Amino acid sequence: MKVPFSWLRQFVDIDITAQELEEKLFGCGFEVEELIDVGKDVQNVVVGCVTACEPIPDTHLHVCMVDVGQGEPIQICCGADNVCVGGKFPTALDGATVIETAKDHKTVVGVAKIKKGKLRGYESNGMLCSGVELGLNDDLYPGADYFGLLVLPEDAPVGADVKPIVGLDDYIFDISITANRPDCQSVLGIAREVAAVLGKEVKMPATDYTQSDYVYEGLDITVEAPDLCPRYLGHGVRNITPGQSPAWMRRNLALCGLRSISNVVDITNYVMLEIGQPMHAFDMDTLESRRIIVRRAENGEQITTLDEKQFTLTDQNLVICDGKKPVALAGVMGGLNSEITDNTTQLLFESAKFMRDNVRKTARSLGQNTDASAHYEKGISEYTCELGMARALHLIEQLGCGEITASAFDCSAGAPREGKKIKATLSGINRILGIEVPAQKVLDILQSLGFAVERDGDALQVVAPRYREDIEIGEPDLAEEVIREYGYEHITPTFLTASAVTNGGLNAAQQRANKVKRVMCAQGFYEVSTLAFYADADLNALHLAEDDKARNAIHLLNPISSNLTTMRTLLAPSMLTTVVENLKKGNGEGRIFELANVYEPKQQPVTELPNEIQHLGFAAFGADEDFFTVKGAVEGFGEAFGLHFEFERAEDVPYLHPGIAAYILCGGERVGVFGKIANVITRELDLPKDSKENQKIFLGEIEYAKLSAMIPETVRYSPIPEFPVVTRDLSLVVDEEMTCGAIVAEILRACKQAQKVDLFDIYRGKQIGEGKKSMAFNISFVPKDAPLEPKDIDRFIQKILGNLKHNLNIEMR
Repeated sequence: MKVPFSWLRQFVDIDITAQELEEKLFGCGFEVEELIDVGKDVQNVVVGCVTACEPIPDTHLHVCMVDVGQGEPIQICCGADNVCVGGKFPTALDGATVIETAKDHKTVVGVAKIKKGKLRGYESNGMLCSGVELGLNDDLYPGADYFGLLVLPEDAPVGADVKPIVGLDDYIFDISITANRPDCQSVLGIAREVAAVLGKEVKMPATDYTQSDYVYEGLDITVEAPDLCPRYLGHGVRNITPGQSPAWMRRNLALCGLRSISNVVDITNYVMLEIGQPMHAFDMDTLESRRIIVRRAENGEQITTLDEKQFTLTDQNLVICDGKKPVALAGVMGGLNSEITDNTTQLLFESAKFMRDNVRKTARSLGQNTDASAHYEKGISEYTCELGMARALHLIEQLGCGEITASAFDCSAGAPREGKKIKATLSGINRILGIEVPAQKVLDILQSLGFAVERDGDALQVVAPRYREDIEIGEPDLAEEVIREYGYEHITPTFLTASAVTNGGLNAAQQRANKVKRVMCAQGFYEVSTLAFYADADLNALHLAEDDKARNAIHLLNPISSNLTTMRTLLAPSMLTTVVENLKKGNGEGRIFELANVYEPKQQPVTELPNEIQHLGFAAFGADEDFFTVKGAVEGFGEAFGLHFEFERAEDVPYLHPGIAAYILCGGERVGVFGKIANVITRELDLPKDSKENQKIFLGEIEYAKLSAMIPETVRYSPIPEFPVVTRDLSLVVDEEMTCGAIVAEILRACKQAQKVDLFDIYRGKQIGEGKKSMAFNISFVPKDAPLEPKDIDRFIQKILGNLKHNLNIEMR
């Protein structure tokens, strides 16, 4: 937002330089992106008075003697048609810089340096300047657009710097206004802050006016969507006399980057810049039935805006209508069918509060972003609506361009017309800041910012200004107001309560998390990072039951997207979405993982921060993936941390295939699950129909927080066996429902020398028998103090087979 220094001075007696004010604005929380020196490209240009002027024969040039206040007049050749003896004009001396324009004398191409030279054989020691050559136009200085010399006032001192005379000694603050300070998106809003930081009073703009007794018969305003338009003010003005705005108004508009159009239109733009209230004026003669109706648009309804663009609307858009048709897109732009023209004689002023989320969605969906929508998207207070309307009517009377009638309308949804009341304590404010701000200083700061404060010992009763709708949470907001005026340099750096002095580097948990990522990468997984939000539709896609624990999630009140409405309680939806996106983009195989938090509310509705629990989510997809490749990766992960995983069939996980899924157990406790996604879910994926059946997608999730507690804090060194490891294959006939995990666990219990058991084959056939299957295992025996003899291996095998027969009723094939 651009704020001219000269305009600020109309509200506050500023006794410091623009550069000093820039520093103070930074100090109280406003980012000045740029301090623009309006006249930086115009240097060494003074007031010159022409004392003699003779034409050069056969040319349009004149030889002039110009008094520049440096003793003897200097000679300058000039080709302007309005040069004359006694005239005072901007004079660029030798070495001066001015604005260089193209041949059209309008387009700026750069900065030109003036040097002594000769024209047609005559010496010229400078240049008499036009307004364009000083970077001016008629809005910035009357007469600057004339194709000739810029005529200066008769009382301009000869030899004086021309910049203060034509207003080039001004500065413009380009300030980035954050979304939480909508009250500052105006010159008046910044002036309030300047007054507070300088300890000055704000000179409020005049808002008084006189209205006639005239009342428009039949004029009516109705708000049918108060949820989208909680306040709407309208006021009729007649006997409009269109014309040019005064120089002071045109200059302020031009410094902010707006061109002057006409007095009435300029007033609406001026109020938006000065007060922060977007205004609109309807030509009343174009309103059918002399009615204004604020309602949701009908699906398919169309409007052509002032920039002659046509839009097709939906019921999510808010429109201003007359008796039959839309005449404005609420909060964005007026309609072409009700614009103010030179023939307008009576109008209706609009000053309204439209809900910022609706304006933002409308502007973005239609691609129609305007200055008005930018203001509304940050927020407009009802106080600003009232002040903006009063200021506009005052300017109508001040400029003498219309008669203010008694037809005034105020449609309100019933919001209280008083500031928010806050109970706070001085000790609470100081506790938040961590320093002791003197009590009187706290009171002075809050009062300088427009807060009404009553003190009773340590307790404060505070009433926020009506325009400060950002004040919501009591002491924290008040503490912020105090410290940005008191000065952040007063804050003493301290450690957090739970902090400790360390030698730097990563702590044990961070090192372990990094190792997790390295181990997963070693298993062929790539790390991904997904958002911590998804939608209920993502949980529905996993066919989770309505009472599933994962559905006890935190729902956002103001989500940034309809696809990001819920804080995740599982990583599985994020993993599956990432896999599908990769498949759609032609990545037919891969392995991914993410170590991230899930969020479990402590209670519903949420009254405190949720539990943040780390989970390790992973996925594998592609033609070469199967249950056992993923299981091998899980086992490799456990071995890297000195953990032994066991597995048991998982038949109750709704999004996994009941026959190709397993729970992960560590120390007899479930810590995770993995498996192939269920066929019904595969068929519902957003993928080409002919490719769905062939997809092999495996999902897994480990409760890392629980698993981390089981990882040994110290790593015990295990020497490489001195004697060779001996392996044997064992083929077993088992019942169809027997799980691999149960067999492996029994083998390891039966023989301490059996360190590793791998399943390498499963066979079903008539030879095996109905209801049976053959499972072949490779068992690795690790010797301790002596090499293993064949008789030792035979003894181990017999013991294993005995245990399998006795405990699991398993026979050797």
